[in-house]
Amino acid sequence: MNKGQEKFFEFIMQNVEERNQAKAKELLAESFGKQDNGTFNKEYMITFIPRMLELIKPENIEQVKSIMMNHKA
Repeated sequence: MNKGQEKFFEFIMQNVEERNQAKAKELLAESFGKQDNGTFNKEYMITFIPRMLELIKPENIEQVKSIMMNHKA
């Protein structure tokens, strides 16, 4: 995990509902893997964002969505 990925990981994990932490880690690992192998693209983001937002605490969804939308591939 590079520094940017680490910061994003920490940010997401702070905002994920406790019961969803394992799933969030899986999804982040998938995302980071795609970044590392060059297959992280707009099409992937279209599927990634909704899956991740399902795991976020309701009160934090808009903040997390905003961050993800501003850091698209």
